[in-house]
Amino acid sequence: MVNPKEYDSMTEEERTAHDAAARAKEAEEQATLPYKWRQTLVDVDITFEVPKGTRARDLVIDIKKKTLKAGLRGQTPIIEGTLTKEVRLDDSTWSLEDQKEINIHLEKAKSTEWWKAVIEGHPEIDTTKIVPENSKLSDLDGETRGMVEKMMFDQRQKAAGLPSSDDLKKAEAFKKFQEMHPEMDFSNAKMG
Repeated sequence: MVNPKEYDSMTEEERTAHDAAARAKEAEEQATLPYKWRQTLVDVDITFEVPKGTRARDLVIDIKKKTLKAGLRGQTPIIEGTLTKEVRLDDSTWSLEDQKEINIHLEKAKSTEWWKAVIEGHPEIDTTKIVPENSKLSDLDGETRGMVEKMMFDQRQKAAGLPSSDDLKKAEAFKKFQEMHPEMDFSNAKMG
């Protein structure tokens, strides 16, 4: 793993080669898992194969706030362990598709975090390289939407060389303070 300083000092070609090697290693590690998984900011979906003809009564699926156990009854679980983050139990479900595939849907307790892995100790992914799918702001809850809108505003401001929302708030507070105290000299004041 290259530290951020080393990465920043690489040429574009070196970064491309480094990223490709890291993605290949990550894909290789993920392929060793007995399940496949994908995530969005709000949920994690896990799938794994079971023998054709499997029925729901043949399965043991136990979803808890911080743990997951899933597999065939009387056999070693296919997936078992402590989840890397908590889930919302009321919104997490599982299903058996065509008597051969298990789909487990986990709703994240915090919908603003990417998971590095499903189960602690399992191979991790580099969450800094995730490119989220396009989604509509209207799909997000109020708090998340506000945070995303602020981040988008700050990104536009930065690209235009303008102050961020936090900088604008500080400047407004400073201006109000100046107006409240006209007797003070603020000519050498610096915002930092």
